[in-house]
Amino acid sequence: MTDSATALGIDVGGTNLRIAEIDAAGRILSRHAERVTNGRDAFSNRLAELVATHRSPNVAAIGIGIPGRVDAAAGLVLSAGYLDIGGLPLAGWLGTATRLPVVVENDCSMALIGECAVGAARGAENVVMFTIGTGIGGAIIQGGRPLHGHATAGQLGHITVRPGGERCNCGRQGCVETTSSGTSLGRLIREAGLATDTTVQGLFARSDAGDDVATAVLRAWAEPMRDAATSMAAAFDPDLVVFGGGLGGAMVRALGRLPPETSWYNYDIRPAALGDDAGIIGGGLWALASLRRGKAPQASLPAFAAEAGHLPVFNPQP
Repeated sequence: MTDSATALGIDVGGTNLRIAEIDAAGRILSRHAERVTNGRDAFSNRLAELVATHRSPNVAAIGIGIPGRVDAAAGLVLSAGYLDIGGLPLAGWLGTATRLPVVVENDCSMALIGECAVGAARGAENVVMFTIGTGIGGAIIQGGRPLHGHATAGQLGHITVRPGGERCNCGRQGCVETTSSGTSLGRLIREAGLATDTTVQGLFARSDAGDDVATAVLRAWAEPMRDAATSMAAAFDPDLVVFGGGLGGAMVRALGRLPPETSWYNYDIRPAALGDDAGIIGGGLWALASLRRGKAPQASLPAFAAEAGHLPVFNPQP
């Protein structure tokens, strides 16, 4: 790998797909965004086309963040929420199609890698991240590397904070996703009798003006998240806890308004700094780091591809 080597960072969301060329300093050299193409074959073909279009001569690797459950070691998408690409051996297939090494991670892990490299957690090697949006995602960096466990560690939205509480999409009850996500905030606003178009900024404004109802909503939203973050602090003793996603900054602000609690576990909290660019920056930098370590997956179709069904053949020029 030369000093001028770059990587393509790709951030796949439920709605949008972003691709960018990233240099070793985490700078974005070029970028493109479009609506994500759903369906296994359609997604695969479009992804390979985008790589071919946006690949410069300096691109030496590809890093992709996928929403959902990923087996990073195998480069396999296990499930991807609304995207119908479960079972796709993404690293092996795209590596074969492009003749480049490919690394695949959960999208929150890629975002946290970006934040640790050039964002809110710069220089930290042990970090927990919650992403607050429609649902709650999460990732853990331990010793400078994503924590995978058996395969899919980091599903932090499914930490139980209210046993016997509302049933979660995962099948359990009382997950923090049911109490402290954007969806949960909307429910709390409705249950408090506030207008359904009340925003989190509106809640803060009302609370600052002395509105006890708005203050109670913010507290009910943030307290379970503090329980989840404190559990992560007890388990992993991180350097800090980062909150990202569309409501990450608001959550940090709401947490700061809670009455202090007595606990053994003190930890720093920060809002994420890179916004929507975190995933593409993290993807590019992780691909380059994997390339330097010589541990990126080989650009060949893994054995499990034969069991995963038909994959379209796409052979862009190297």
